[in-house]
Amino acid sequence: MATTRRCFLQGLALAAGSVFAGGCAEALDSSLNSDGWRPAYADLEDAGMLAARIEQAYAKLEQCDLCPHACGVNRLGGETGFCEARGRAVVHSHGPHFGEELPLVGRNGSGTIFFSHCNLRCVFCQNWPIAHLGHGRELDDARLADLMLDLQRRGCHNINLVTPTHFLPNILGAVRIARQQGLRLPLCYNTGGYETVENVRLLDGVVDIYLPDLKFMSSDESARYVIQGRGDYPAMAKASILEMHRQVGDVDVSGDAVARRGLLIRHLVMPNQVSGTREFVDWVARELPQDTYVNIMSQYRVEHMAFDHEPISRAITSREYVEAMDWAMAAGLTNLDNRSLANLEIHRRMLE
Repeated sequence: MATTRRCFLQGLALAAGSVFAGGCAEALDSSLNSDGWRPAYADLEDAGMLAARIEQAYAKLEQCDLCPHACGVNRLGGETGFCEARGRAVVHSHGPHFGEELPLVGRNGSGTIFFSHCNLRCVFCQNWPIAHLGHGRELDDARLADLMLDLQRRGCHNINLVTPTHFLPNILGAVRIARQQGLRLPLCYNTGGYETVENVRLLDGVVDIYLPDLKFMSSDESARYVIQGRGDYPAMAKASILEMHRQVGDVDVSGDAVARRGLLIRHLVMPNQVSGTREFVDWVARELPQDTYVNIMSQYRVEHMAFDHEPISRAITSREYVEAMDWAMAAGLTNLDNRSLANLEIHRRMLE
């Protein structure tokens, strides 16, 4: 088992060495931003610590425990667990994305990489062909690094890793390769929230921006609406979000209104208060600073298997969304997403 991991790491070292042989010092000089800002992973690599973090992450694939499922399968040996992923990353698509939160989008878009498979698989998933069926192409770490550098060349403001949990080792390996070729963008970890604190700590000093969902506040509801009934979702997500905040703090917006570091939390309003919005806003106000960036989303739609679950087999009403936003403001949250606020005004007018 260890030989498989050792072979991978030797290949990674060779890839890194070829970069240096081609004049890496010049690339690193150009990787500083014009105002001197540096991504977290640059400091970790310069301190000689990123390679060890990669090895630690890859070791987990031999008895996979990258998420709370802790399937224990040898993914490097081709075995699969709940997420159905193996040893290499699978990517559906990449490119500039303008539908993310405005502090991520800026003028040139958020540089999204959409990973295939998922460690949660909600019954109402809007991306189910990617997350549930695993549509995409398998890439080694060097090719994944190429995607990151391509997004930088295209002017994106960050590298936005969408559904990344089960490919954490591959991402770390790719970041190191890309850094050695001049990657200088903030790294955004865009997760459904089903994480363990232990694995989030592997990202300390690597990730600049965390963008987690907090989908459910009730164990019963989470067990009902995710595949294989994960009633531990709320506890795992809340603990992980607190660790994310410990690492990066509140969102930091640079002079051009683009986020470079910090925590942004998403919460989707669902029909019949299934997602527990009132409990969500109260938890954020109690456990985190009241100016934590929160996006209360209104775009729930009936997708995939949601038609088979009567409580979520319809869209939300304007009254439900207005009620959710009113709860957020009553809880004292002061940094609500601008699109959320715009949607609030639309839904208020619809109730007149």
